This record gives sequence, C-alpha cells and structure tokens, in this order.
Amino acid sequence: MSWEIKSALKEVVSRETGAQIFSPGTRHNMGFLYPNTYNIGMSNLGLQILYGEINGRGDTACERFFYPHKSKIKDYVRTNTHLLSMENQRPLNEFEVIGVMMSFEMDYLNFLTMLELGKVVRLAAERKEKDPFVIMGGPCATFNPEPLALFTDAFVIGEGEETLQLLLDALYAAKAQGLNRQEILRKLAQIPGVYVPCFYQPQYGAEGNFTGMQCSIGVPATIKRQWVKELDQHVGHSAIISAETEFENMYIVEVARGCGRHCRFCMAGYCFRKPRARSLEAVMEAIHKRPATTKKVGLMGAAISDYPEIKALTKMLVAENIPFTVASLRADSLDQELAAALALSGQRTMTVAPEAGSERMRQFINKGITEADIYRAVALAAQAGMKNIKLYYMIGLPEEAEQDITEMIAMIERVRGKMDAAGNRGDLIISINGFVPKPFTPFQWSPMLDVKTLKQRFSRITEAFRKNMRIKIQTESPKEAALQTVLARGDRKIGLVLQQALTQHDGNLKMAFKNLHLDVEAQATKAFDLEEALPWGHLDMGLQADYLRTELANAYQQKFTIPCFEHCKRCGICNEE
Repeated sequence: MSWEIKSALKEVVSRETGAQIFSPGTRHNMGFLYPNTYNIGMSNLGLQILYGEINGRGDTACERFFYPHKSKIKDYVRTNTHLLSMENQRPLNEFEVIGVMMSFEMDYLNFLTMLELGKVVRLAAERKEKDPFVIMGGPCATFNPEPLALFTDAFVIGEGEETLQLLLDALYAAKAQGLNRQEILRKLAQIPGVYVPCFYQPQYGAEGNFTGMQCSIGVPATIKRQWVKELDQHVGHSAIISAETEFENMYIVEVARGCGRHCRFCMAGYCFRKPRARSLEAVMEAIHKRPATTKKVGLMGAAISDYPEIKALTKMLVAENIPFTVASLRADSLDQELAAALALSGQRTMTVAPEAGSERMRQFINKGITEADIYRAVALAAQAGMKNIKLYYMIGLPEEAEQDITEMIAMIERVRGKMDAAGNRGDLIISINGFVPKPFTPFQWSPMLDVKTLKQRFSRITEAFRKNMRIKIQTESPKEAALQTVLARGDRKIGLVLQQALTQHDGNLKMAFKNLHLDVEAQATKAFDLEEALPWGHLDMGLQADYLRTELANAYQQKFTIPCFEHCKRCGICNEE
C-alpha cells in the first residue's frame, strides 16, 4: 500500500468542512463512488445530499471514492494499492455496499476502472456471497440503466432520498436473516423504484435487434420511478465545503427540483417532474446554517428564475450581505430587480440558454423564449453592471437546416451589437453542443445529425467569429456526441463493449466498438421506429403511454405546449398524487 496515496487523501479531507468520519466497525459501511475526479464529484449536489442522508441514518458510515487523476492511477497500479476512501482510506472491496452516482454517459468507463482499482468483481453475475452489493443511482441510472446492467446489482430509478433508505433497511434485514445473495436481490426487487437487472433478460431478434425485456416470475414487469413529494422533509444543501471543487468553498442550496417548461430535448424535464419548490423558510434556514468557511451561496434548481419566491429570497440575501450566485436563468423571467440583486452579489456573467438560433427551431423544441427576451436580458445585465454574457446553444436538432445556422450566426452578431450599444464591453461567450437524443424525451426516437455535417456547422459558426476577439466560441467534439448518443440509447450489449474497452483496448471505446464490428455513427444517427421496443421500455416515468409521441407530433406541427400548472393532468405525472 502506498503511504503517499493515503497521506494525500488525508490532506484533502483535513481541508474540508463537514466530512463525517466514523471508526470502522461501529456502523454498517457504505462506499459512495463518484466516477469522476474529486473536483467534479464534490460539485454534485445529489452526492452531497445523499452523503448527509446516509450518515444521518445513525447505522451507516458513508465514505467517498473519486476517480483518481491519471498520474495517481499509475501510482495505484505501481504500488498495488486498492482504491481507497477519502474518510478512512479503506479499500473499496472491504465495503458491504457500494453506492454509485452516475450523472454522465462519458463516465461509464471510469466506473469500471474504479471497480478494477478497488479489486471489486466487475460482473455482477460473478460476485460471491461476501462481495459488496453495487447499487447505482443518478440521472443515467434513471433514464436508461441497461448499458451498465452487467456490472450493477441494483439501480435506484428516480430520486434517491427515500428509496435508498428503504433499500438499505431491506438489505440489512435480509443479511441479518442469513439470506443468500440471490434471495437478498429478490427482496430488493420488491421495493418500488428498485431495478435488479439479473431478473430481467433482454430479448433479441434474428438480426440482433432488441425486441423486449423478459422478467422473472415474482418481480414487477415495470419499475416505477420514485420522486420526493415534499422536498422540505429532506435536506437540500451541501454537506461538505471544499476549496477544491468547481465551485470553490460554495454552499449550494437546492431551491426547487424538476422543471415544467416542457423543452422537448431535455431529459431532466421529463424524468424529474413534477416541478416542486422548497419553502422560503426552509431555504433561508439552510443558508443560515452554512459553515463559516463558505465564500458564496449557490442557488440550485432546474429553472431558478421560476422559483416562486426568487425575488423575496434574493432581497433577503442582499439585505443580509450574503453573496450568492445562480447557474443560469430563463431570459423571459429575468427582470431588473433580479438582475440588480445578482450584480450586487458579485455576479459578473449573465448566463442564458436560447438553445436554438432561429425562432423556428425554438418553437420546434418548445423553448418558449424569443430573441426579444434575449435582448432584454442583455440590456438588464448591462444596466446592472454585469460584464459578460454567456449563451448556450445546441445544433444538429431534428429538422435543423443550414438557414437555421445562418440565423444563429446573425442572432449572435445582433446580441454582440446590443451589448455594445448598452455600453457593455465584456465578452460574449457562446457555448455550443451537438444535439444528443435522450431516452424519455419526445426526441428519443430521433437520429443524431451525422458527424460530417455537424463538423461543418460547427466550423461555419467558429469561422464567422474568428476575427472578433470579444465573441468566444466554445464547442464540443461531434465524435464524442455520437459516442454519448450510443451510450445513452444503448441496450445491455453496450456493457460488452465497455468491458472490452477496459480489458483489451486500454479504455479506448472507439477501438472496442470497431473490434466488435459496431458502427458508432450508424447507431447514433439511427431513427427509431415509434412502435419498436426500446431498451428502457420496462421503466415507468409516470408519463401517459402516448404523451411523448404526442409531443413529438406537436414539435413537427410547431405547436406550443404551455408549462405545468397546478392540478394539471396532461402528462400523467400528477395523476399519482
């Protein structure tokens, strides 16, 4: 074992505020694995909330694991050191439960690498009685767990605060009764929102296409997503403050969860309905309890400016001289009062997501904001003293044409002009991603745009502003977008690709796909038939059977879907209440 690795982990924990450390053996032990670096993982509020909830049980000690930097991975291998936890520097394979927070498709291989470093048996089917139970949650686990089903004992489908407690209760009780591993997994499969893939076998046609899921006797045919009805009954803020995160020493507070705007590309808008808000009292109580090391409060939610108490909240924060920030705002709900409050708190960049550059495409995706809304946001930002504007766009959306790219370029030029006219000499930052179709959205059946055309459109936009030093263009790799699409919509066979990439190709996914004679781009650009079986079809998000098809039709008919409202029963989610 490397004492340098242990010392480095201890040093990081010593600089944190809020980490909970329990002596080994005094509680059940649960390793909490985030398959990316400490810097990114500790910026994830979901991880922080569940860390507090698990330790708050009184019978479980939660210890964190993060993906080491490449140089550290070499040290682990060279010294034959097992992957170690932050809190007590214990090896991963010594934990009875391993929880995994999976937020991004591109972290799938990191997860397998961490199991390998931790000397945990990779395939769930090969784990023995004394091996840890690997439980996965998070957005990727919720909308399509199949690519990781070979490696995971159970998935939490939906929000984890309540389901994870039930799962741990059942697991501990079953172990106390002396049940074997298979009997324990069958017990877990009875918990609403828990998917145990060993009891569900994917079926394939003669050409290898997915045709459906066959479940064992005694387990639910569909797994229903779980969601927290009353947010105020659960903590919603950072458990640990650290300077070594994306948000240095920031205390993040969730003010709301879910979004009711019905943007047709957005998985979170469909998989985390209904929109729910925490009470102003609960939010302020959490803020008042923040550690002294906090530099700034970060307000978190899918649509911050839609929070019903946003004006009252920001007034209180300004009045109490509490610095705060927000991730992004909707241009159509921003006003002078909110812009001024943000500027007074030190925010220097106004971030807005038009998503599409033409009015036609914004209607197609049901974004619900106009170019005039963007201009108004620019003016308000300049008036409040915010220096920079950041706009998020997607290209490659279904039905997008070259004219839409032309209009995007013209819109960006007009926004820069509005900034200059308002006396705002800061940067205009344009972040552009390729469209990735996601499960449980109206565009889940849609193809991704081919890589060649996507590259050409990225190049058009970049070239248009190459000489303008005050317009900064940020783009992502089209090939990575294609890979992300295949991982997001893949079936259980993708697990074989992941395994081969790790064991035979030094983590090179592209080589593994090629070796297995699978064409990444062909799969990414495939349009699914509306009636064909989907790998995530055995999961139930609570949406009515034809709701997503109806929304897809509305997109092509340029029909606007109004936001969620109280007592609405359109999509089916709120019928559960």
